[in-house]
Amino acid sequence: MTGLPLHFEASAIITGSAESIFAVADEPDLLTRHMSEPSLMMGGGSMQCELDALAGKAVGSVIRLTGTGFGFAITLEEVVEERTPPLRKAWATIGTPQLVVIRNYRMGFAIAEAVMGCQLRVWIDYALPRSGVRHWLGRLLAPMFARWCVENMLHEVQSFHIAAIIDARKEHSAAH
Repeated sequence: MTGLPLHFEASAIITGSAESIFAVADEPDLLTRHMSEPSLMMGGGSMQCELDALAGKAVGSVIRLTGTGFGFAITLEEVVEERTPPLRKAWATIGTPQLVVIRNYRMGFAIAEAVMGCQLRVWIDYALPRSGVRHWLGRLLAPMFARWCVENMLHEVQSFHIAAIIDARKEHSAAH
């Protein structure tokens, strides 16, 4: 139990091995891509991802996100808390994140064997800001924002993994 009161998760079946899906989902730049361009869900703002020397691929690795949302500055650091290839990874905010519609969070993904490949489940546990305008924005927008983040991460992994399979098949066909 994370101690964070709110939760959202989504899952999909992806054709491929747990190893190949984990390799794609283990890329912080890919998982944060949906926030890198201005969007309505970011209140017209965007965020950039900075990785430490461990590139978000080891327990203890720190990922820094900075940008704007709804006219507010956003700054946060996440630390990778769990990484068990090819099955699970989890990361959480550390310190005092400066966010808009959520206060802090823990999120991650799990991969399990399924009939037609593997099931990828992406989740977030989060809390709302405690007071002020951010609290009211959070009450209004946090569930939609959590859903948007989780579903975009899931779709990024699906799309990237499918594109990689297609490219590999093209290369294999060209070689023969």
